[in-house]
Amino acid sequence: MKNVTFPNGMTVPALGMGTWNLGDDNARRDAEIRSIRMGLDGGLRVVDTAEMYGSGRSERLVGAAIAGRRDDVYLVDKVLPSNASRAGVRKACAASLKLLGTDHLDLYLLHWRGSIPLEETVAGFEDLKRAGMIRAWGVSNFDVDDMRELARIHTPDPCCANQVLYSLDYRGVEYDLLGDDRAAGIVTMAYSPLGQGGELLDAAVLRRVAARHETSLGPATPAQVALAWVLRQPGVLAIPKAGSPVHQRENMAAAELELTKADLAEIDGAIPPPRRKESLAMI
Repeated sequence: MKNVTFPNGMTVPALGMGTWNLGDDNARRDAEIRSIRMGLDGGLRVVDTAEMYGSGRSERLVGAAIAGRRDDVYLVDKVLPSNASRAGVRKACAASLKLLGTDHLDLYLLHWRGSIPLEETVAGFEDLKRAGMIRAWGVSNFDVDDMRELARIHTPDPCCANQVLYSLDYRGVEYDLLGDDRAAGIVTMAYSPLGQGGELLDAAVLRRVAARHETSLGPATPAQVALAWVLRQPGVLAIPKAGSPVHQRENMAAAELELTKADLAEIDGAIPPPRRKESLAMI
C-alpha cells in the first residue's frame, strides 16, 4: 500500500478510516467497531474523528474500537472553531482524549476557520504539543489564501496536514491548493473521497473503468475506482468511512488498483478537472 509522510517525518498508509456519522446508531455499533478493527488488522493506521461528530459519539466509538491497541493507530481529531481559543483548545482536547481513552492525539486539526485569530489557535496547539497531549497539528477546510496566511505565522512546528473535500465530483482543489500543499510538504487529507450519494458511483465512466480491473475480492467496483483515483495522487491521504467489515474490506481492496493513463484520460474526459479557480467546497 502507498504511504504518505508528514512534515514531522511520520509515515502512514495513504488509506485511512473516516468516522463521520459512526456511533450515531446503537444498532450498528458492533459492526462499526469491527470495521475499524478490521482496518487495523489489514494494515491501516489512520483513524480520523472530530468532537463535532455526533457530539462525541464518534470519539466514544473510536475509543472502544482502539482499546488495547493504541500503538497500532495514528489518531486524528478535530477541534471546532468555537473552541479554538488558546485556552479552549486545551479544554476541548482534554475532553476528546477522555472519550477516546488515550493520553495523546497524533494529529489535531482546526476543523474550519472561525472568528478566533489563527495565531491564537496555533499557540494553543503548540501548548498542547509541549504538554504531550498532541504530537502534531494541522487544519481542515483551508483554501490557498488561508494556507498562505497560516504560513506567515512563525511556529516551532510545521502545519502537518490540511483536510479537505476531495473526490471526483469535487476536483476544485486540483487547480491550486493540492499543488501548493504538496510543494510545502503538507499532507492533503481527502474526506468523502467517494463523493456524495450514489450519483458519482453510478457514472458510466467508472463502470467502464471498473470492468477492466480486478482486485483480490473479484471484479473492481465503481466505488473502488473512485477511491483508487484519489489514492493515485502523491501526498494525499484518503479517509473514507466504512460502517461495516464488508465495506472496509472493499475499501482496502481499492488500494490494489493501478489505474492506467488510458483510465485516467477517460475519467478526465467524462469528469473534467477544473479550468479556473473555484471556491473551496465543504460539507
